[in-house]
Amino acid sequence: MVQKAKILLVDDRPENLLALEAILSALDQTLVRASSGEEALKALLTDDFAVILLDVQMPGMDGFETAAHIKRRERTRDIPIIFLTAINHGPHHTFRGYAAGAVDYISKPFDPWVLRAKVSVFVELYMKNCQLREQAALLRLQLEGGGKAGGAEGKEPAGLLAELSARLAAVEEQAEALSKQLGDESTDAAAVATAAHLERKLTGLRRALDALEPGSTGDQTAVN
Repeated sequence: MVQKAKILLVDDRPENLLALEAILSALDQTLVRASSGEEALKALLTDDFAVILLDVQMPGMDGFETAAHIKRRERTRDIPIIFLTAINHGPHHTFRGYAAGAVDYISKPFDPWVLRAKVSVFVELYMKNCQLREQAALLRLQLEGGGKAGGAEGKEPAGLLAELSARLAAVEEQAEALSKQLGDESTDAAAVATAAHLERKLTGLRRALDALEPGSTGDQTAVN
């Protein structure tokens, strides 16, 4: 069973959170509410999120300050942040949002379809990364086993390698399709760059797996 991705919605106004939930419910993911920057940071201590939708104007800790805290933490620094704001202060204000680490900056009222499409890209990238980590973990088990009979999960090395290869091939196919889709639709540069990074990690994993195949003369490539 594939686990759902978590999306963090941060806004001090309940009606705005309700509107975001209505827009994003079609993605069928887990939506987590936070009514302040402090509450958002607390949620980020325990849960992993695919993307954060962060309101800029909030009492106390505003969106910029919240983003700065998120980017300082090693655990959360790579989570994409989409800023939402009801006020357009011009290029300087937008630049401040990107400087704070945002991958996008959207002014209210926004097009629900556009917001949902942007969020869905980061959810899909997050799911592909989760799949990649699972394949890497299985590969590490085989590497640490050193080819001993029985292998990980009680399987012979040859059988485990075949299973790993098949699983990796499925992820590679999905990642390739996603990258093509991003390229065709000219999606945000941040999403395209994230997809390219995912493909590079997949390439490294494939090389490491190929090095384990019987008869291979190549060196085993480390997987980050």
